Amino acid sequence: PAEAERAAHLAKADLQTEVVGEFPELQGFMGRKYAELQGESAAVAAAIEDHYKPQGPNDAVPTDPVAVAVALADKLDMLTGFWAIDEKPTGSKDPYALRRAALGVIRIVIENKVTVGLSEWADADLLSFFHDRLKVSLRDAGARHDLLDAVIAADSNDILQITQRVEALSTLLATDDGANLLAGYRRAANILAAEEKKDGKAYAGAVDQAALKLPEETALADAVEAVHGAVAAHVARNDYKGAMAELATLRAPVDAFFTAVLVNDEDPAVRANRLNLLARLRDTMHLVADFGKVAG
Repeated sequence: PAEAERAAHLAKADLQTEVVGEFPELQGFMGRKYAELQGESAAVAAAIEDHYKPQGPNDAVPTDPVAVAVALADKLDMLTGFWAIDEKPTGSKDPYALRRAALGVIRIVIENKVTVGLSEWADADLLSFFHDRLKVSLRDAGARHDLLDAVIAADSNDILQITQRVEALSTLLATDDGANLLAGYRRAANILAAEEKKDGKAYAGAVDQAALKLPEETALADAVEAVHGAVAAHVARNDYKGAMAELATLRAPVDAFFTAVLVNDEDPAVRANRLNLLARLRDTMHLVADFGKVAG
């Protein structure tokens, strides 16, 4: 922390020199030279040069912890400052290279696997701007747009977490278990949407074990309850591959439920309980992504 603070204090000092005044492209480079000449640590000197990076899609990102911290602080400071005075990119106009700054933050975070809570600095509008830049970056890297929509909520503020969720969701859906589970989710969601509209209320997922009549619905209720806790634990550890693997185990009990169980039973209590069970399934899957936004 002390080195990061020192590097931040000196980061722009070379802008006052005649060398950089005449040759602006040497900013940062000259700062490093001056820092080395006055005996600053190697990490501080490197951070002074590298905090401007990346300056383009082909530019390397800083990797030293001090440089990473100062580079992130510099870019976040610039973005929050321009947002504070309502100077935002509009259309194709971006005179202050704010899109590049946001993409720089994204690349630094992803390539260094750094966890940064953007909501500490970014308001809702700036957070949305980051989401848009992240979607562009991940789509360029081959990610599906619908999977991005499925994992990004309005308050999603951890870029690394979003990226890991997209990767884990993509891996799950590429398997037979994932594809069939998605089909089961859609069937459950469609039934819930129709019945909730008809009944004028939402089903909250409170399952009455005593009202379960068939072995297939009991098996699904037990599986969902176990998986819900396991998924929540994996998500708390940012282990999204583990969370998706837990969800994959629901494929068999979901298939069995829809084969053997009539949701809209004649007994209102049984029907309501089965709808609550489907709501619990939906809510469990929503712990990692909104599967309703997945296309295909």
